[in-house]
Amino acid sequence: MGFSDNEMSRILPGADAPPDFSADIPKRNAIVAAFQHAWLAYERDAMGDDEYHPISHEGTNLTAAGGIGYTVVDSIDTMLLMGLHQEYLRAREWVVSSMSFERNATFNTFETTIRVLGGLLSAYHLSGKDPIYLEKAIELADRILPVFNTPSRLPLTNVNLALREGHIDPNWPEFVSSAEVATLQLEFRYLSLLSGNSIYWEKAEAVMHIMKNSLLPHGLASIFLKSATGEFVLSAMRLGSRADSYYEYLLKQYLQTNNTETIYREMYSDAMDAVHKHLIKKSVGSSMVYTSELIPERHPNGDISWRLTPKQDHLVCFFGGSLMLGATTTGALVHPVSIPPRPEELSEAGKRDWKTGVNLIKTCMDTHDTATGLAPEIAHFRIASDGMGLDPRFPSDWYIKGAQPDELPPYDSRYILRPETVESLFLAFRLTGNEKYRNWAWEIFQAIEKHCRVDTGGYASIINVDEVPSRKEDKMETFMMSETLKYLYLLFADASVLPLDKYVLNTEAHPLPIFDIPPDLRP
Repeated sequence: MGFSDNEMSRILPGADAPPDFSADIPKRNAIVAAFQHAWLAYERDAMGDDEYHPISHEGTNLTAAGGIGYTVVDSIDTMLLMGLHQEYLRAREWVVSSMSFERNATFNTFETTIRVLGGLLSAYHLSGKDPIYLEKAIELADRILPVFNTPSRLPLTNVNLALREGHIDPNWPEFVSSAEVATLQLEFRYLSLLSGNSIYWEKAEAVMHIMKNSLLPHGLASIFLKSATGEFVLSAMRLGSRADSYYEYLLKQYLQTNNTETIYREMYSDAMDAVHKHLIKKSVGSSMVYTSELIPERHPNGDISWRLTPKQDHLVCFFGGSLMLGATTTGALVHPVSIPPRPEELSEAGKRDWKTGVNLIKTCMDTHDTATGLAPEIAHFRIASDGMGLDPRFPSDWYIKGAQPDELPPYDSRYILRPETVESLFLAFRLTGNEKYRNWAWEIFQAIEKHCRVDTGGYASIINVDEVPSRKEDKMETFMMSETLKYLYLLFADASVLPLDKYVLNTEAHPLPIFDIPPDLRP
């Protein structure tokens, strides 16, 4: 795909002056205060519990056997980055004295890995290698390892931490999801580096080889694989739930080991070609770029067709920033590239990915054009055949499906404090220095403060982004403190905090350092 000079000057304008990456101290401090508003309420009402309910001032655990500190461990590295020393010391004391994995109940393998194992590993690094975090990380990983003891070597969805047993997902007993099995690798590989034990690396790496060998010629991963055989099954293809972080970790595995594992560069490049060929579309109104879903349909005669669905989860909003990051690494002809990159520094695929990434971020910001200024959980986009015609009563580009005045809001209309848009804004700002990304992030933060903040402490989800005053739901997801506020903080801190050439952030925003593979861990 070629690009005209005019198009290149628009999407890759170059910098007339060095970008200003100095901290915006008032905004940065406002975000620190917001974190304290969330954390201190949790600490007051629910310290140690997995989840927090800010309206009822209660905590809950994921199992009847007790919790494993999801909220505490998810928040520690944010405290370290923000310099909240007293809050950090109290959280560390809880890890030392109260954290226990001896819970005779099942926990989700993927969530436990990205939140708790990832949180422990980043806390170890950012604390200056405090040994308590590595000890806990090794213990947790050893309890998780049995999930990989399957005929296919794909990990089971759930794990009983006390019994050290893997368990199927009772809702999908024969399957595992692409995102869940392929979003353990950054954490397990880094643990092998720290511990000197290659078993974690080997188990996680085997998953990727299985997936590579199972990929169909079009290069997209369907959302489910057969747990017994490792084969992809006939299921949806998308960049949203059950698939999103598969694509994210293809790039980040390549970056984590200092751009040396070409298998991941190749898998990522092939995947991006497939995404552009099959999933990237434009709305009928103002040609907004969005990602669609491919849904399989089996006909009575046994034939299979694929229905293109113009549906984009809020989860997909990570992808714009990820594409821009990939464009400046896997798509770069020189290293490092300029900030922002110049056209001659990127390959044709790099220019394509950069352009799509910029446009997807703009689309994700456009979905914040609601009564609250917050984006819905799911957006649908207008296509020519949707039957809405040119009726001015209908939106020209996107809409919330099922949302009607005076009716119970659909699930699609919720905002549950998700971080994906601000994640992309963080990456876009670091890669361009363009102040508009900070401005957009500040607008989102102000909307969160206005509509989600609970006066007595904490932040709540809202059930309809298009309703003011908003109705709150009594839950603060752990990723509010782990991801949403962390990415906002990083946007307004100076760029020496977690530089992109030194760190990758796991899918729960836990920073892990980039490293060279030691000889004894080389495949």
